[in-house]
Amino acid sequence: MQEKRGDLRVLSANLWGGRANPQALARQIEELGIDVIAVQELSPSQAGAISEVLPHGKLEPTPDCRGMGIALRHPGNVQRLDLRHRDARVVELVPGEWPDLPDRVELVNVHIEAPHCSPPWRSLAHRREQLRALNAYLHSAPKPRRAVVGDFNATPIWPVYRSLASRLDDAAKLHAEATCRRPSRTWGPWHGAPRLLRIDHAFLRGLSVDHFEVVEVTGSDHSGILTDLRILP
Repeated sequence: MQEKRGDLRVLSANLWGGRANPQALARQIEELGIDVIAVQELSPSQAGAISEVLPHGKLEPTPDCRGMGIALRHPGNVQRLDLRHRDARVVELVPGEWPDLPDRVELVNVHIEAPHCSPPWRSLAHRREQLRALNAYLHSAPKPRRAVVGDFNATPIWPVYRSLASRLDDAAKLHAEATCRRPSRTWGPWHGAPRLLRIDHAFLRGLSVDHFEVVEVTGSDHSGILTDLRILP
């Protein structure tokens, strides 16, 4: 098992509408020592494999690309966050149930609609509404320690990214600055293709990044983003 740095190891992964290999993903979760996985485009077979290694949380698979969920090593009450066109999922991790945590941490799993969905005018309107609802939640329910992760379908030049980066820290950027490297891209047109865009993100408040890594997810067009988080005093 890869040694964890920090208080919490989180993996976010878009599973490409069920195409990512369930058994390979389950092995990866165990080998990396994942505490929390936030998944998008989750299928029933993938949900079954994940729940074998991370038995807590809530996974809601679908046969299309709308399946979502958060699976946990320890207990946590996963709730839906209404973003209208594709709801987010939110969970608060509590120290009494998470022995390595010195304080509470909220984690939000987000999947923003892709801008190229047909017709484009509708998908762009949906994106704006999702972002508006997410920002309204972040403003109305402030948390001292929060991670907002997932597939945002937005590179750093897009309004979705810029809006969230104006209020939260980008984990990949923090790690890149600390290691004098450029953030890695996370999406390509198929599994095994060169990654062309950085559209999967982890936005943070009240947390520092001990380690950040883009990892292959077998069978998916997205790489996963692995973040080791440490609670700031």
